[in-house]
Amino acid sequence: MTALPAQPVVYEVNTRVWLREIALRTGRPTGLGDVPKDVWDEITPSGVDAVWLMGVWERSPQGRAIALENPQLRTAFSTAVPDASDEDIAGSPYCIRRYEVDAALGGAAGLVTARTELDRRGVGLLLDYVPNHVAPDSPWAGEHPEYFVRGDTEDLRRDPAGFLDTGRAVLARGRDPFFPPWPDVVQLNAFAPELRRATAHLLGHIGRFCDGLRCDMAMLLMNDVFARTWGERVGPAPAEDFWPEVVSEVRREHPRLIFAAEAYWDLEWALQQQGFDFCYDKRLYDRLLNESPEAVRGHLRADEEYQRRLVRFLENHDEPRAARTLDPAKERAAATLIATLPGATLWHEGQFTGRRVHLPVFLDRRPEEPADAPLRSFHERLLSSVHGSGMRTGRWQLLDCEGWSDNASGRDLIASCWTGPAGRFLTVVNLSAHPAQARVRLPWTELLGPDTWELLDVLGSGRYERRGADLLESGLYVDLPPWGSHVLSVVSGSPAVS
Repeated sequence: MTALPAQPVVYEVNTRVWLREIALRTGRPTGLGDVPKDVWDEITPSGVDAVWLMGVWERSPQGRAIALENPQLRTAFSTAVPDASDEDIAGSPYCIRRYEVDAALGGAAGLVTARTELDRRGVGLLLDYVPNHVAPDSPWAGEHPEYFVRGDTEDLRRDPAGFLDTGRAVLARGRDPFFPPWPDVVQLNAFAPELRRATAHLLGHIGRFCDGLRCDMAMLLMNDVFARTWGERVGPAPAEDFWPEVVSEVRREHPRLIFAAEAYWDLEWALQQQGFDFCYDKRLYDRLLNESPEAVRGHLRADEEYQRRLVRFLENHDEPRAARTLDPAKERAAATLIATLPGATLWHEGQFTGRRVHLPVFLDRRPEEPADAPLRSFHERLLSSVHGSGMRTGRWQLLDCEGWSDNASGRDLIASCWTGPAGRFLTVVNLSAHPAQARVRLPWTELLGPDTWELLDVLGSGRYERRGADLLESGLYVDLPPWGSHVLSVVSGSPAVS
């Protein structure tokens, strides 16, 4: 098992799409056990701590059949891949029949080989778990109706879209509290003790093959959310929430297994208290894309320990591609910001090369797109440089940017620093389309020691000298172009000459 750092950098790979493209490159069928070593190197550049192989589990034939008949999905498929055929539609990776590695991907043996290759590189492996529902052809649906939210023949007659007759029981279709039922899955009962025991047992099994679990829509299993969704149908909530009970049981067998929650509705802190190591920071994503720098700064004023357990991202398989939603210069600025914040960081395969097509997860083929070589170089330098600096092993702090009465552009700057064994590091990012100036207040009283200090560009070759007294008394003067940024290491310079 690879020991992941306290704030890992994770690289998400759409496994079926990735393997299909490798097969086209090599000219032979490719499962997880057949991936060439140089291709493993490609998805584990310097600075990546873990790879999330999204979608390795056995998908549901029934779920795929439902998708093939859904006109809205077919429109989405043809929008992303205009010549998509039925053969390109693999079904949803979140409509899981069994938690066994799909035979088309190389089965369990292929996954073991993949983990070995990652471990050789010092890189961990994350896999999916979908706690809220399973496919209608899951063995659980036929063998264990006690695991599910139940209905009866009257429910089936009144709401055929919301219930499914398996022949043994009427089961509710999966849903969240705000949308109609999903037609391709059936709903697990988070309040059922039998389901909780079965979940812990299953996760204990999956934990033998990976270093971490990304839990889909984790907040749906919380007692209050589940009760709000299903009401009297599931009865009173148990005394203990779902996740504390399940996670504590799994950690008896796998004490170092990472639990990461896909989380929304401002429930990140609550899920952290219930046992999750990390939770999606969707709020930061939304603010970076759609709100002001001041809104971003306000978000970053949260307690550091809370922030160290968030997952920062600019895209993933659920969100549009960053190259589509962000101006190229803004994308680089936002990437620099999240790469130097506390917390886990999630990058998405294709993000570094500027892919623009948001591929529905049902498809295992994507259109060809030209690679943006400068963008890839930027991201790889960013990850490698931040990792190599060791900055994220220290303590993080948000800093104030002071402007002037006739120049308020400094409010568009986000400044922060790391302080620790690796040294002192300062990041300043201009989150605006115009130049911005400010004085950044630094927290290091030791700057009064040597007469001069050097500010070294972590991402390039820039070098600046400043007097320590000036840095402390007036702050560091910063003048950044639109979407510009500094990532600086602050080191002792020359002593005063008498």
